[in-house]
Amino acid sequence: MATTMHPSVQPAYTIANNNTGAWTRFMEWAKGQDDNRLMWLAIALGGFGCVLTPITILFVSMAGMNLFLFMTALMAMAISLIVNLAAMPTKYTIPVFFLSVLIDVAVIVAALASL
Repeated sequence: MATTMHPSVQPAYTIANNNTGAWTRFMEWAKGQDDNRLMWLAIALGGFGCVLTPITILFVSMAGMNLFLFMTALMAMAISLIVNLAAMPTKYTIPVFFLSVLIDVAVIVAALASL
């Protein structure tokens, strides 16, 4: 009777847990971007270093050249630059890049708020 109610053979399938969080899915996606490492390096150095940081510095200088905002913009660029030049895996470089972009956007908003 015990074998009828509780089979001794375990089923070959398991129920997948699809309730993964957004951060876990993002980190798995970033880990899977290792094949596109050079593309992310070009975006981080070219797009961020040559476009977004000068635009951020422009907004800071138009708002009166607040030294804290200026140094925050430069440190965001330095963080992204250091991680990319250290040739770290994309599971580190992509989140750091997005964090740096978020910091620059916050600096632009703070500079515009001080006008």
